[in-house]
Amino acid sequence: MSSMPTAGRTGRVYLVGAGPGDPDLITVRGLELLESADVVLHDELVPPELCARVKPERLEYVGKRGSDPAEKQLKQSAIDARLIELARAGKDVVRLKGGDPFLFGRGSEEAQALAAAGIHFEVVPGVTSPLAAAAYAGMSLTHRDLASSVVFLSGTTREKEDFDFAELRGHRGSVVILMGLGRLRSLASALVTIAERSPATPTAVIQSATRPEQRVVVGTLADIADRVRDASIRSPALVIVGDVVRLRETMRWFDELPLFGKRVLVPRSESQASRTSTLVRRRGGRPIELPLIEVRPIADRGPIEAAVTALAGYDAVLFTSENTVTHLASALEARGLDARAFGKARVAAVGEGTARALRAIGIRADLTPPKFRAEALAEVVLDDLGRVLGSPAGARVLLPRARVAREVLPELLRARGVVVDVVPVYETEPAGEAHRAAIAALFEARSIDAVLLLSGSMVDSLVEVLGPDVKARLEGVALASIGPITTQAAERHGLTVATTAPEASIESLLDALAGLDAWGPDAGAPSPADPVT
Repeated sequence: MSSMPTAGRTGRVYLVGAGPGDPDLITVRGLELLESADVVLHDELVPPELCARVKPERLEYVGKRGSDPAEKQLKQSAIDARLIELARAGKDVVRLKGGDPFLFGRGSEEAQALAAAGIHFEVVPGVTSPLAAAAYAGMSLTHRDLASSVVFLSGTTREKEDFDFAELRGHRGSVVILMGLGRLRSLASALVTIAERSPATPTAVIQSATRPEQRVVVGTLADIADRVRDASIRSPALVIVGDVVRLRETMRWFDELPLFGKRVLVPRSESQASRTSTLVRRRGGRPIELPLIEVRPIADRGPIEAAVTALAGYDAVLFTSENTVTHLASALEARGLDARAFGKARVAAVGEGTARALRAIGIRADLTPPKFRAEALAEVVLDDLGRVLGSPAGARVLLPRARVAREVLPELLRARGVVVDVVPVYETEPAGEAHRAAIAALFEARSIDAVLLLSGSMVDSLVEVLGPDVKARLEGVALASIGPITTQAAERHGLTVATTAPEASIESLLDALAGLDAWGPDAGAPSPADPVT
């Protein structure tokens, strides 16, 4: 795909299905196109996490939800014209649509408009919402013993005409209704009175399918409208009718995930939050990305530039965080150097995240202490230097780190005669005012179930953001700490940490959080994201 328009060149339009809601369910081809397109036109129901992968200046919102068919048609005509305009300007365009472009969407109409204008296009199907919703709710739309066929219906038509339910007489397979929540009562009645389905036919309504906010209401055609009303189910939602709904009793899995529906604050910088959020989602949680601190390169570049130039002269280089790897790697890149600059220096990494970051730049850590503590790292390094050099005394060690950090590690090494060069490679400061205000508002609205505490500076920033009422605002919120040092930082502020990761990794931290028996004084009470069954 071209990243720069070429004079006289006509661009190509890609009609891409974003999938049902979970951003991880977009196809590999779809994601590849999304990240390389010149322009992305997206609908309202596209997962915001996918839009976040696109630079804002390349993103255009063209949503057209609403109840006025004439107005929606005008918007659709404008979308068709915009696609043609951009392609004729030489731009490659992704038209990103929720679900699949050709299932009750306007993808086929857009393809026809492009074909009529002589614009080349490609269709990238998406995971369809009915199939995904059923699977994530613990159902299978077809089953050898329950349903050998499935019918998809749209609850909304261009002219607001009712579907001819007489076509379904005699059909006993599954029925899936999309965009029918607003007319659920009349649709259920029509299935009974016209399609001649039993009023006792199992029926499910699934809201926000595949997302941590997913909610499922199960009933029958006779009572599903009342159940949905009582549960305050909202759009987007779809309806599944048929005996396959009973499978949920034994096949439900998504809303059984350990963090299902829990709203987890991921207070990392934007560049680091993505992987953490993915791991939260894989455990069923709802990640909320808002940084408590901002990480930036150190202003004085002299020491770090001197250090990377002299890397091969060190006996060991110690990395205590992913940030140290990232910023040292940037300094290497700036000097035209790579992993070969380390020479024979032994490399130590604290935590799997740090080791993973090193592997990304072509380095495998020689040393990984069993615990995320300065004492454990010092012991491992001293033993290794003694084995390799005969004695740690006189060994040269480089310790890249934050501008402000604990002095325990260099002091322990120096006490054994090690020459330690402490080189600041980054510094942290509290997040900007906009992020701080957003975080405060979330806690004020009781919209956070857990907070990941990944450093002492994050703890300090959280306390500052929440102010003197910090304890009251954190009532019922589970604080999960990455390690004992961070836990101690929280306890110095009088905060209670619900769990501390046994290992210094995000995976270990989330597993510890998932293993909590209770989440504060409100544990056990349904949250807004809990399922209704």
